[in-house]
Amino acid sequence: MLRHFPAVDVEIIHSKRDYIIIAFAFVVVALCFLIDSVAGHGLQLALGAAGWICLIALLYGESQYVRAQIFVAVTFATLGEHFASIYMAGYTYRLGNVPAFVPPGHGIVYLTAVVIGRCGFFQQHARKIVMSVIVVGGLWSILALIGWAGREDQIGALLFSIYLLFLFKGRSPMVYLGAFFITTWVEIIGTSIGTWNWAAIDPASTLTQGNPPSGVAAWYCLVDAVAMGCAVPLLNMLAKVLALLGIRSVVKEQV
Repeated sequence: MLRHFPAVDVEIIHSKRDYIIIAFAFVVVALCFLIDSVAGHGLQLALGAAGWICLIALLYGESQYVRAQIFVAVTFATLGEHFASIYMAGYTYRLGNVPAFVPPGHGIVYLTAVVIGRCGFFQQHARKIVMSVIVVGGLWSILALIGWAGREDQIGALLFSIYLLFLFKGRSPMVYLGAFFITTWVEIIGTSIGTWNWAAIDPASTLTQGNPPSGVAAWYCLVDAVAMGCAVPLLNMLAKVLALLGIRSVVKEQV
């Protein structure tokens, strides 16, 4: 069941850049939400611009494949935001919109999940970390399901079950481990400050829903599946377009 996890005797490489990206993302997320707590639409636009600058800077040292994954993830997640928040009202942002910092924010969060999963510490201790995630996430789901925090969370238990399925059967379990940590941080900070609030009843399933749902990392497993499936076709299409335009590209060589 752990066939997609790193081998026990794998050579560990600790990249200083990876750890800097992780620390930066956790700090920037909290700072962004704190600023947004007093922001109007104008300041949200400024936060959005800053978010894109940060994302582009972080992608400077990444491969073409990771950049393509991020592009797909941002596109898919942004469409999902408008559907789930604006149309379905499964959760609602403070000003009733999808803030400008959300699209680049999804890129930073997804990149952080990738970086956490590949960093030396997680590669070295993958099996211990996955057991900790199962215990902590499972306990959170059970307590939320019985309304221990004052709000019953059936959706969270369902999502965590899906998350476990991805974790043990999916192609990139280390990314899913990383997603658990960064998305949990994002959701706890965001909901506690009031950046957004999840509806007590999920409008699609009519199941009860926590604020945030306990298994929310499962949504990023879906984002990753779409990103992995579309990244290579996207790079191949880009290479063909550039070839038709008579522009030499290094894209093909990196697919």
